Amino acid sequence: MGSYMEHRWQVAFSAGLLAAIWAEVADIFHLVTWIGFLSCSTYFAQGKVNAKGVLTTWLTNFSGVFWAWVIIAGGSYFNEPLVGYLLTGIATSMMCLQASYQKLAFIPGAFIGCCATFAMGGDIAPIILPLILGALLGYGMTLLTAQLVAFSTKTLPAIKLRLAKQH
Repeated sequence: MGSYMEHRWQVAFSAGLLAAIWAEVADIFHLVTWIGFLSCSTYFAQGKVNAKGVLTTWLTNFSGVFWAWVIIAGGSYFNEPLVGYLLTGIATSMMCLQASYQKLAFIPGAFIGCCATFAMGGDIAPIILPLILGALLGYGMTLLTAQLVAFSTKTLPAIKLRLAKQH
């Protein structure tokens, strides 16, 4: 498949359709929609638009959730702002250092998971399912786009040829 820019109509249709479906599913099941979109964005930003990319998205996003938990839990346990600041520095360093491990190599994914956790006030339960489904949303967009590209490159020229022969 060529670059996504060559197939922007297929990308736009896939992304728009599946984003609308995700928004409805999230609404029906009371999921945090924007967290799913963060995970979907992580999927595309990390660069592997395949099943390995889903795994990278999950691992990096959830590592960030873990590091946010360390900061929040540690900071509240000691009830001293300085401890929270130190834990923030340590966790930030760890999110960068963990990238030495191939499956955790996408540093922004860790920061996205961390930020989502802070945005939810440290409540991890509503973060888990949207992070899982958001990566799958991105993967679904990739698969649907590939099908639309295949359809348009094989079927549309044949249709044009038939129409030209009719005139």
